[in-house]
Amino acid sequence: MNDSRVQASTQKLLELLEELGAYTASGPGVTRLLYTKEWRQAQIFLQQKMVGFGLKVTTDKVGNVYGRLCGRSPEEMVILTGSHIDTVVNGGKYDGAYGIAAAMVALQDLQMNYGQPKRTLEVVSFCEEEGSRFPIAYWGSGHVTERYDGSEAATCKDADGISLQAAMEEFSFLQGVTEGNGARNDIGAFVELHIEQGIILEKTDTQIGVVQGIVGQRRYMVKVSGAANHAGTTPMLMRQDALASAVEMLYVLEGAAKLAGEPLVATSGKLEVHPNTPNVIPGEVLFTLDIRHIEEDDLECFCAKLFSRYYEITAERGVTLEVTPVLHTLPAPMDTKLSTALENICRQQGKTYRTMVSGAGHDAQLFAPRCPTAMIFVPSRSGISHSPEEYTSPKQLAAGLEVLTAMLYELAY
Repeated sequence: MNDSRVQASTQKLLELLEELGAYTASGPGVTRLLYTKEWRQAQIFLQQKMVGFGLKVTTDKVGNVYGRLCGRSPEEMVILTGSHIDTVVNGGKYDGAYGIAAAMVALQDLQMNYGQPKRTLEVVSFCEEEGSRFPIAYWGSGHVTERYDGSEAATCKDADGISLQAAMEEFSFLQGVTEGNGARNDIGAFVELHIEQGIILEKTDTQIGVVQGIVGQRRYMVKVSGAANHAGTTPMLMRQDALASAVEMLYVLEGAAKLAGEPLVATSGKLEVHPNTPNVIPGEVLFTLDIRHIEEDDLECFCAKLFSRYYEITAERGVTLEVTPVLHTLPAPMDTKLSTALENICRQQGKTYRTMVSGAGHDAQLFAPRCPTAMIFVPSRSGISHSPEEYTSPKQLAAGLEVLTAMLYELAY
């Protein structure tokens, strides 16, 4: 595109991101959790914008929103692009939203400049990816790819005890045509544009990351149960201290992860202590585990050894352990042909690029086993994401938009 077109498209993109960022709960950054008022308002806003962009809008039963640019050959498989609308608590305005806004602008630009595509193009705003409100992630893309069938909604509850089913029914907004239970078998390729959420592109002064694969991920909820008792009258050698046991387990986690070395990473980001009183020995502790690696066998081996050591600790300390798997995603290689096409586009456009692995999970990893899938990264300032400080410059956002638009042109025109 010429400079004036690039500037106009960039301005549309920036305006969309600003407008989307306004749909947030109170507090710093952007908080837009699944099936909340702010989430619903944002999805309705996108529906209206998609109509204004000349797209045919549909939704499915879980609240995924689609904007379709119909192709001349309806028998051909659909080219899908987009990302997720939900955020973490006090997150940024680019994570997920950038991929949706850029896809909308790209489809409008392609239609204006080249007319009707040969293959149908479709932008999607997935209802959820983060797992921030309910202990389940990829609720949106998981329905499209048949990871979920909907039965999970009845028993899955948030911190306030509200079931996923109840929340979904309360904030349902199914406008327009509803497409069954959400599962799709007509998708021929999926392309996701996203901020890197890391520091590699910025540190290497690179405009575009061509993702080769997304790490596998295991998430667990771990409950350590001991005996709550008086802090002053219970001798140290007679205690069943759930917190002291959990602390030892987390120390073991860090040491084991460092010993395993890159690319494995392991994190515990949430800890709940009961009864959480200064003069009472903790009787129960809940903590989360998030463990990632690009190789499934290495990930499996690490988790098995870790939990073996955890059970040794419980035996030594006289406490009990309950481990609940929350998420298990396999490492997801991207399609080599699509990745090569992205590299060629970067060279044609004179953009610097590098191939890389994504340490963060994305909707793209659910599509990778089902259809050719590609992922494009743009830099994140200081590598910061999931924070109000999340930022990518307009120039960097525009570069990603140009690459995405060229990729969709090759696939659909």
